[in-house]
Parts: sequence; structure tokens; C-alpha cells
Amino acid sequence: MPNSISSRVVRLTPPGRGAIASLRIESPDVVGLLAPLFCPAGARPLSAYALDRIVFGTFRLGSHPGEEVVVSRRTPEAVELHCHGGRAAVARIEEALAERGCPAVSWQAWLAERHGHSIVAAARIALAGARTARTAAILLDQHNGALGRAATEIDRWLCAGEAARAAEGLALLLSRAGVGRHLVEPWRVVLAGPPNVGKSSLINALVGYARAIVDPRAGTTRDVVSAATAIEGWPVALSDTAGLRESGRALERAGIELARRRVASADLLLLVFDLSRPWSSEQHALVEAHPRALIVLNKCDLPPRPDSRRPDGPVVSALTGQGLDRLTAAIARHLVGDPPPPGAAVPFTPDQIEALEVAAAAVARGDLEAARGSVRRLSNR
Repeated sequence: MPNSISSRVVRLTPPGRGAIASLRIESPDVVGLLAPLFCPAGARPLSAYALDRIVFGTFRLGSHPGEEVVVSRRTPEAVELHCHGGRAAVARIEEALAERGCPAVSWQAWLAERHGHSIVAAARIALAGARTARTAAILLDQHNGALGRAATEIDRWLCAGEAARAAEGLALLLSRAGVGRHLVEPWRVVLAGPPNVGKSSLINALVGYARAIVDPRAGTTRDVVSAATAIEGWPVALSDTAGLRESGRALERAGIELARRRVASADLLLLVFDLSRPWSSEQHALVEAHPRALIVLNKCDLPPRPDSRRPDGPVVSALTGQGLDRLTAAIARHLVGDPPPPGAAVPFTPDQIEALEVAAAAVARGDLEAARGSVRRLSNR
């Protein structure tokens, strides 16, 4: 740990109620900082205990009752303190430390400062929010150097004047930016379509539990209902919206307008239709208005209404589960057409993607030196 360490306390465990909360206290004289605050249960002061020795005692909190804690000196300048996991107990300890010049800092800022390589720090932070094993594996590859090595290789090509190879390498990395953006934040998949075609039942079937209201009456869903799930290992937020149609009722019109805004911001739109109903000009107009949507034909468990005008799409039954495997495969293909292979370099933060975009633009205009500057923001050289 560097000698220039500043005094700070970092909460290592997630906020909220829990059995135990863990804090890391760092200071050039951490024992002296804690001397008036921590009273060991034994007769010896904290300074008398060896590193990594567990010490039980009481943390003094002024007018508040003392908090029972367990303390361990991890390094000469760092102590780990474990206390009751409630918010109030942690906040009082942090306040007492702040009064002695040891402010609380976020674990993200602490990690970013501790790691010299920005990609490693960013990957560790992102791993804490990874929602699936598949996305965590990609982030682990970046933590282990995949993106840094790719940036270093592109930098070598730029140094050698190999603009074409550098441009190709940058294009490959940027082609994976869509996946990288969603390693922590889920893809937004919105279900829309006419009223009463089974959107609520379908989202329940995809998620696996009754998250959305199911009602046979048209216009039941007035709010956007969201549920988190994973499709082929990719994190997805499914949104069930109000039926898209014209309505004279103010409350329903508000729900429909909210649905349209959610549709406009979706990564993927599922247009759901009832296979047992005849195809109409209104349904055709809805398809024409959303040419990139994935068409889903629901209620295949009912007698179908054949119609040559109806577009193709996965045929499913939200009631029986028929066809759901084909639908989830189609969703995954639309979201991630070409998944990165194991060990591939994938940019995953807005700053990384911006640096690559700036570098690619610089290469395109022939400014290889400017491109190197942007690439080195990734390789951290």
C-alpha cells in the first residue's frame, strides 16, 4: 500500500439490513486513529496485537451506547472492522470516524484508486452487478486482460503505421460494444400489440411466475409492468405494456401513451398477435410502423384463423408453453447475433467505447498519433 495513503473508511458489504457489515479503515496511523474509539475486551491496546489477529471489543459512539465489533489489523495502515449489519449502526460508526478526519468513500472509488489498470478496476466493479454467469464470465475475461491485450496490440499496429490492421481491430472491438453495454444493464425487451392478445400471459410464461395481471377484458394493463429474467444467459428486462389501440378513455389513453414511449426506447420489440383472430388492417399497420420488431403469434392452442397476409414469426402458446423455447432462441438471436467467444476482448463501459470510437475516427482520417492517444486510455500506458 502506498505511503501517501489518505484516511478513509470503505463499506465492503452491500447497504441494507444484514447480520454483519464489514468496513475497511485506512490511515497512515490507523491504530492512533482508532485508539480513542475502539476499546478491546482484553487489557491490551490494539497496537499490541499482531497483524491478522482477531480482536473483540466495543466501538465508542459518544452519547450512544457502544457498538460491539470485531477488529483485525490487515496491514500497518489498514484495519477491517465487522459490526452489526443494520444501517443505523454502520452510519454511526462512519460518522464517528468522519469526525476524526476519516471520511467514508464508496467501494467503487476505493477499487478504482487501488488498481493501477483502469480496466481491472472497472471489471471488478462491473462484476458486482453481473446478473448471470454468462455475463460474469465475459467480465472476468476483461479483468484477466483480454481488453487490455487487444488495446496493446492495436497500439503496436498504430506505432508501426499499420492503419488497416488497427482499423480492423478497432472495428471488431466496437462490434462487441452492444454486448458490453449490457453485461450489467439488462436488454430492454418490450411486449406490445393489440389489446387482449395474451401479452401479460406471455410475459408470465417467459419469466416463470405471475408478474403481470392477466384479465380477459381489453384494456386491463394500463401501466408498464417490468420483470427481470435471463434468456440464454443474457440479462433481460421484459416489459408488458398496454394494448396499442385508439381509446376514448383518458386513463387508458395515458397507459397507451406510456406504452408507446417504452416501445420507442426498447432494445427489442415483440409485437404479439392472437393467432386465433383474423388478420386486420390495424394489425398490418402496426407491423408496418415497427419493421424491426419480432413478430410473435400467440394462442396456438386455439383453432387458428389462417390468413396469408399474416407475417411469419415464432408460434407460441403462453397457456401451455408450446413454442417458448423457439421464442427465447429468437429473442437471443435478435439481441446478440454473434456472441463473443470465450476469452474475447469486449469493451464494457461508456468511457471504453468512447475511446475506441474516437480512435477509429482518428484512424479513418489518417491521424494515427491521435488514435494512439485514445487507445492508450484503454491500455493504461
